[in-house]
Amino acid sequence: MKHAREVKAAGHWDAASAIDSITLDAHERHRRRVVLQAERGTTFLLDLPQAAALRDGDGLVLDDGAIVRIVGAPEPLVEIAAADAHELARLAWHIGNRHIDVQIVGDRLRIRRDHVIEDMLRGLGARLSAVEAAFDPEHGAYDQHHSHGHRHRHHEHEHEHD
Repeated sequence: MKHAREVKAAGHWDAASAIDSITLDAHERHRRRVVLQAERGTTFLLDLPQAAALRDGDGLVLDDGAIVRIVGAPEPLVEIAAADAHELARLAWHIGNRHIDVQIVGDRLRIRRDHVIEDMLRGLGARLSAVEAAFDPEHGAYDQHHSHGHRHRHHEHEHEHD
């Protein structure tokens, strides 16, 4: 069985070169090790050193160099708009205070559909629109397990050496 041990970030590889694609929702895209079968039948073991939040457009590099494209499955979401940046920040605070996954899309926010949260946001003045789209929520500031190999620097604990 083929293995995928590396992730290429969306926009950092030629998506036209993908040999196959696999469609997964946001929960299914947070993985470390699992057997997957792509749309054209490519079966492989995702075998990452740590759990990763795979994003729509990322590429999984197989051990033979071929790449399988990650496609974010459309999910029922609500898009949140506000009168201005200050109001959007206030809405974002209320969402974060409830530990709800959120995606930032330009000057709007997206969350999974939840009528209780939607009612709260309307009461706070938000303009809401139902959408079906891939969901790529933000990951916490302390999340060290994400797909692109970036490391967040904690300057008080880690120093760069030449």
